[in-house]
Order: sequence, then C-alpha cells, then structure tokens
Amino acid sequence: MIEAPQGELATGERSTRNRVARSILDHGPSTVADLAARLGLTQAAVRRHLDALVADDVVEPREQRVYGARTRGRPAKVFALTDCGRDAFDQSYDSLAADALRWIAQAAGGGEQGEAAVAAFARARMDAQAETYRESLDAAAPEGRTEALAKALTADGYAATAKSAPGPHSGEQLCQHHCPVAHVAEQFPQLCEAETEVFSRLLGTHVQRLATIAHGDGVCTTFIPRGAGTPQNDTSASASTAGRNPA
Repeated sequence: MIEAPQGELATGERSTRNRVARSILDHGPSTVADLAARLGLTQAAVRRHLDALVADDVVEPREQRVYGARTRGRPAKVFALTDCGRDAFDQSYDSLAADALRWIAQAAGGGEQGEAAVAAFARARMDAQAETYRESLDAAAPEGRTEALAKALTADGYAATAKSAPGPHSGEQLCQHHCPVAHVAEQFPQLCEAETEVFSRLLGTHVQRLATIAHGDGVCTTFIPRGAGTPQNDTSASASTAGRNPA
C-alpha cells in the first residue's frame, strides 16, 4: 500500500491513490485516459492523483513507445511505476529467499551440516556486500568509521544511524532501523551472525549485537567500543551474541 508521506490523507483519497498505482502495476505504463476508463474516474481526478504520486516518487511520466509507423503529433504521455513505487507493494521475495535457504540446508544433508551450509552462504553474501562498504570506511577518519558504515548501510536500504552509546559505556551504537531480510532472518539467524562478523572485520574491533529486528526488536542495534582500529581479516564478533540478543 502506498503511504502518504506528508500529513494524513482522507481515507477515500488514499484509497483512490492506491488504486491508481495498483492499476499501473497490474497493467503497465498507462495514459491518463487509460486509467480514467479502468477506474471510472474523470481525467482531471486521475491527473491530480498522478501529480501527487509523481511528487512522492511512486510513478514517473514517460513518452509512450510507438511501434510501427509514427502518426502525426506527439505520442501520448504514459505513467509507469518507479523502483520505489514497485517496492511499496507486497513482494514474494521473502518467501523465495527462505525457500532457497531451506533447499541449501536440505541439499547439504540437513541438521548441523545444513546449518553450516546456510552459514557459509550468509558469510559469502556478506563478504561480497562488505567490499562495497570498504572503500567508504577506508576513506574515513578513525573516529568516523562507524558513521561511514551507517551511511553505506543506508544506501543499501537499512536506514542506519550511528550515535554515542548511552550510560557509562564507552563506545557507539550502530542502529539499523530497517532490515530488508528481517523476515528471512527470523528463520535463518545465520544472516544476522554473518552481518555482525563483517561489521567487526570492517571496524577492526570486537562488536556486540544487542538487538535485532528479526528477533522482534524495533531496531537492529550493535555496540561498538570506542576507538575502533583498522580492518581485520578474521572476525571478532562473539558467536554467542552475533545475530541474537544476549541472554
């Protein structure tokens, strides 16, 4: 469902706006006339909703593709969903990813062997992701490495922030307010564990995962001691806490 980012829309307005976006999702790039006919709205009403959806980066105007001989005049403008708009609708990617990891575990023989195979996949996935973060961290001053990691994570959709740890603890907290794989990580905590190991390696210090969205917490929170050093080749995240809340 498309949410209104500014203020509250009346229920009818929000519902109609969602119908416009859903119609484009179901039928592909559409003209104002197409949408008006499908939804039983006036073209003026459709344009008003499209203007709002364009402003919210949910849809974008495009020139209609013309196949064959082009007729006189400009092609009609069509409206298509942006990547942001498409992501706003429910996707089945979580189910697909969980099925794939379940197959990996079963193909490896299940049990401990299956868990180890999933963990190996999770580490390989995070190792590849870490390479995209390393350049940003290497360019940052030592005291800015956690902030640099937060910005890199945000660019990947994790909505991350860095702040000083509360209370007497000398360190920082890396907070991820969104997790694109949270539903899958509920079933496969190896994803969280591999992520924590990569954080430790990139920041060059032992880190402790305090909370995870997959565990039911509101935010994924990682404690990073003050004075993180240089990147390490081996991991120093505690196996007892990485990806899980400490008891």
